[in-house]
Amino acid sequence: MALEKFGPPVYVRRQIVHNTYVVSTLEKRGAIFVAEVDEVPPGAVVVFSAHGIAPEVRRDAERRGLHAIDATCPLVTKVHNEARRFAAKDYDILLVGHEGHEEVVGTAGEAPSRVRLVDGADGAARVEVRDPSKVVWLSQTTLSVDETIQTVSALRERFPALLDPPSDDICYATQNRQAAVKVIAARADLMIVVGSPNSSNSVRLVEVAKDYGTPAAYLVDDAGEVDERWLDGVTTIGVTSGASVPEELVAAVLDTLAGHGFGDVEEVEAVEEQMTFALPRELRSAGPGRNG
Repeated sequence: MALEKFGPPVYVRRQIVHNTYVVSTLEKRGAIFVAEVDEVPPGAVVVFSAHGIAPEVRRDAERRGLHAIDATCPLVTKVHNEARRFAAKDYDILLVGHEGHEEVVGTAGEAPSRVRLVDGADGAARVEVRDPSKVVWLSQTTLSVDETIQTVSALRERFPALLDPPSDDICYATQNRQAAVKVIAARADLMIVVGSPNSSNSVRLVEVAKDYGTPAAYLVDDAGEVDERWLDGVTTIGVTSGASVPEELVAAVLDTLAGHGFGDVEEVEAVEEQMTFALPRELRSAGPGRNG
């Protein structure tokens, strides 16, 4: 919609979502993806990705006079707000997540002197805090639910006063897909997850499938990556996708499988999804855009 409103080029800091097809499609329409805002010409339009940014990135964009559109996922924004609120109360914030992930970097940037990254149970054993009676945990929104529970349990053994976040941090779409995979994993000989390798929530789905009984599980960007050899001796295949995967990619995988004799499809919906989000404020205003 930013391309429609302002016309190309529109610059995007990092990948808008972690999906190769989406990024490639937007590039063809005139989006230019950059690593940092200092690569964006002064006065140009820049979109911040769904994974969120640290405050310093927003300040850098303002200094360059950029027209910024904040496409941060509202669920990530909620975690940012929680980080600022607990930091203001002088809590140490134990952020459960994967080191280097864009979302983790953005959340940590909200309160760098208070956030302590906890990457799995090993991280829980090593993390140090100033006052064990004033600690709270938050999490990256795209983690495995089970992994997060295990990490938090390990943290609570060390810090019995550990506070929970006011509401669940893990993305509803991530949770729902993991719940569905758990339902079908024991029934499937093979699980195919449609998603890109740099998509944390897609990678987690492969792990969940294996943990819950599927003998083999693979991550594919699209139908062209489905290997016929995976289908040998298989009677039941589970198919799911990462949260940011377009439906057409999933449909193409199903068509490919139908061409190999797997045409009967049963939908499994562990949780009904009814949540919707508003457009970024900068795209809700009426009137012509930059080139109007």
